[in-house]
Amino acid sequence: MTRGKTTGTTQGTTQGSKPAANRGWVSFVGSGPGDPDLLTVRAVDLIKQAEVIVTESPEHAPLVRTLLGLPEPVEDETGEAGEPGPAPVVGPELVDGGFGEDGQPLTHAARAKVVVRYAKKGFRVVRLLAGDPFLYASGPEEAQAVAKAGFGFEVVPGVSSVGAVPAYAGIPLTTKDHREISVITCGDKIDWSAHAGDRTLVLLSAVGQIGDIAKALMLAGRSPQTPVAMTRVGTTTGQETVTSTLEHIAADARAARMTPPAITVVGKVVDLRETLSWFESKPLFGWRVLVPRTKEQAGTLSSRVRGYGAVPEEVPTISVEPPRNPLQMDKAVRGLVEGRYEWIAFTSVNAVKAVREKFEEYGLDARAFSGLKIAAVGDKTAQAIAAWGLRADLLPSGEQSAAGLLADWPEYDDVLDPINRVFLPRADIATENLVAGLVDLGWECDDVTAYRTVRATPPPAPTRDAIKTGKFDAVVFTSSSTVRNLVGIAGKPHPSTVIAVIGPATAKTAEEHGLRVDVMSPKPDVEALVDALADFGAARRLAMIEAGDPVTKPSSRKPSGRRSKASSRV
Repeated sequence: MTRGKTTGTTQGTTQGSKPAANRGWVSFVGSGPGDPDLLTVRAVDLIKQAEVIVTESPEHAPLVRTLLGLPEPVEDETGEAGEPGPAPVVGPELVDGGFGEDGQPLTHAARAKVVVRYAKKGFRVVRLLAGDPFLYASGPEEAQAVAKAGFGFEVVPGVSSVGAVPAYAGIPLTTKDHREISVITCGDKIDWSAHAGDRTLVLLSAVGQIGDIAKALMLAGRSPQTPVAMTRVGTTTGQETVTSTLEHIAADARAARMTPPAITVVGKVVDLRETLSWFESKPLFGWRVLVPRTKEQAGTLSSRVRGYGAVPEEVPTISVEPPRNPLQMDKAVRGLVEGRYEWIAFTSVNAVKAVREKFEEYGLDARAFSGLKIAAVGDKTAQAIAAWGLRADLLPSGEQSAAGLLADWPEYDDVLDPINRVFLPRADIATENLVAGLVDLGWECDDVTAYRTVRATPPPAPTRDAIKTGKFDAVVFTSSSTVRNLVGIAGKPHPSTVIAVIGPATAKTAEEHGLRVDVMSPKPDVEALVDALADFGAARRLAMIEAGDPVTKPSSRKPSGRRSKASSRV
């Protein structure tokens, strides 16, 4: 986001004049402490309705784009942010409220003027603030300016870092035995003698002064052994917590290279972290996981990876495109409508999508499937069919694959089956095993190219370097083609990177490319694959703890080469 300029996300929505009859309105919305999942339902609704969003921190613009499904802005040859695509995209205008046109940080008063200016134009304005708008934020001053200008406003509280960050660190601020807390901003001169008792202290902006603060509290009468915890970038996957005592916190924080933003808790409640730490103990916490999939399919896998505490990075390796010659697909769809087929067999979600798009092109809907039997290769494909209002008549009872589908496919019976033809819409690189098996069962197959899989363009140089040098902790391969294409466009993952694959065929391809497989999914399902990787991470973490070693990520290790036995890695 360019400082002092609008990001150009949606020039078509708010540019130009707006009828004066539309009275401006401002919503002061708290974005929470960092984890986007902590946004309130009301906050999400207002962001979706907004015409102008005045942001505060660099994380706000990508947060809004993700919520609204908007593309990232592209840069022109001068490096300036421009239109996000060849045509304007409908959505709010993002205004950088952090910096002015001179590149300097805006004061509260200057930012309030920006908000009021857009309200005067009659827009629905969301002023997005970190944390809570009315808690250690500029919301009160800006709201007063809006009220003075005669415009209506509302305040949507956000989850404050004061409570959220300690909670994510496994530290309750109050218990039945400790019910008093004091929240202290350490930028001002503080009389620390007033905090000599056992009351829990929550310190803001204390990183640089923690040594002096600790000394002052000990001089005031606090025990040098009083527990202290400092948590930086809390609620995000970069969260890091140092636990210590007043006597040693300065040295321990320095050794851990703690930097702002951080929340510091002083008091006996810190001891509860040993049993209540739930976030940083997730099995893949902080892991950087490479997700090489088609861009359209990476969402579900990335979401599950994120749920285990990892940071997914999607690298498209395959682009799904229409067939070069659409005539074959057109003919097959017409045959389907005319009753030429007894069965249609979907072997992927992409196949369902391709047929559905062709139906929409012809103005058809699910009623055209009347009297047709539908087969799906697995649960995910069946779900895609169900989203269309259809139900699969045949699903593999065993292995969810073409072989599993064939195992349950009925033989053609010229008495029971009035038609002996199967419509099989598939990728251009699909194998012939399914067709051959159906022919052996007495069926005739129209094996039609419904879509093409094309190798994607190489990822940026920093990503390629990270893959080769072991900066990724793990990579999840969901098909043999993702293995071939990732190695082809970006190079072979480093030996320290954990390799997880979705099944035996993908494992074989990975080994053929010189990769040793560490994790294999028990069934061909992306959720099961991520669960298996999480189990691997949990076992690895437990082994380190039992050995008395610090818990490190795979990327922290720098082995000279991959060891030959899978059991040697934990």
